Amino acid sequence: MFFAGGDPFEHFANFHGGGGGRSSARRPQNDVDTTKLYETLGVAKNASEKDIKKAYRQLSLKHHPDRGGDAAKFKEINAAYEILSDSEKRQKYDKYGLDGVTDETPGHTHDDLFSMFFGGGGASARSGPRKGESVTHPVKVSLEDLYNGKTVKLSVQRQVIVGKTIQCRECDGDGVVVELRQIALGMVQQLQRRCPSCSGQGYRAETKTERKSLEVHIEPGMKHNAKITFRGMADEKPNMEPGDIVFVVQEKEHELFKRKGADLLITKTLSLNEALCGFEWLVPHLDGRKVVVKSRQGEVIQPETVAGQPFVKIVPGEGMPSHGQPFVKGNLYVLFTVKFPSDGELSETTINALRAILPGPSVPLPYTLDDDVEVVNLEEADVKQFGKGGATATRNQYDSDEDEGRPGAVQCQQS
Repeated sequence: MFFAGGDPFEHFANFHGGGGGRSSARRPQNDVDTTKLYETLGVAKNASEKDIKKAYRQLSLKHHPDRGGDAAKFKEINAAYEILSDSEKRQKYDKYGLDGVTDETPGHTHDDLFSMFFGGGGASARSGPRKGESVTHPVKVSLEDLYNGKTVKLSVQRQVIVGKTIQCRECDGDGVVVELRQIALGMVQQLQRRCPSCSGQGYRAETKTERKSLEVHIEPGMKHNAKITFRGMADEKPNMEPGDIVFVVQEKEHELFKRKGADLLITKTLSLNEALCGFEWLVPHLDGRKVVVKSRQGEVIQPETVAGQPFVKIVPGEGMPSHGQPFVKGNLYVLFTVKFPSDGELSETTINALRAILPGPSVPLPYTLDDDVEVVNLEEADVKQFGKGGATATRNQYDSDEDEGRPGAVQCQQS
């Protein structure tokens, strides 16, 4: 991500632990608490995913409320595992602390996480202004751009404060006003509603519309719904920290490739000749290269596997780059289908030539027309009709013929 001047994270404050206060400026990176979640699970910072999962299972069983455990502790364990089990969230936590992952932890607000791990009462655990709402924008990206990476320049409009922020006199900065309404003799009802003068913000300030150009960097290997966050770039509101602008990657459907994770899949229909005798075929790859996929000498492509699954082969290392490790690529899967000749397409000469060349020809049976042998031929069928033959099929057909042309069935009445 690119920012115009200054540290884009400077408006965030971080905690040492124990419910300490929040400073007005962001501490240096080496002062960010990035160990609390590891301590909660009882693992080292360099713990593997397997170690984290193992520790989570043991602690969740030990502290589960249904087994007499502490519900608050159980909640901490789950929140810590939710972040550390996700490689992207873990990377952000290791760099920015809890501030780096609060926007990506569903069900937990910024105040919830800090209160959970550092004590205090939600917003009261943090001094300083609240944070404004974040704004989300979708960014539609082609599979080629997700393979190669791309920087997209986008313009956004935001409201910025002009001049000083003034506390609202009507609500004294609370954002709400209290009204007393008499509902009966000696009975007064107290009502609380949002302050109309400041729209519930507690402070007032003049604003203007600012047009901002942002450079959104699409990194190689990014996945569908990946988030690119510009912190503090949303609308400015009185006595509040600006929210974030979040761009959500929307992967466009590709006409040739299907993607799953770091792997790509492509389908190829072969003729019977190509399936038996070999083939070569040109694939235009996502980075502009022309890759020739060629079968090996004597390689036979089957219509399906022994288990009845589609016949698939791979080209190792020709899939998508891995996000964060662009030189580690997935595989290119090729799903084959074999097109057999249609009835009547092969001449008798061709059939005789194939019978002589191909292995496993049909062996003529030793019978004559004078023998007690009945010769039958095959017709097309639907396997879904298996079990519906015989008298059942005849009766259903008869009932269908009887009902044709009749608007409704007439019931006989007995006298």
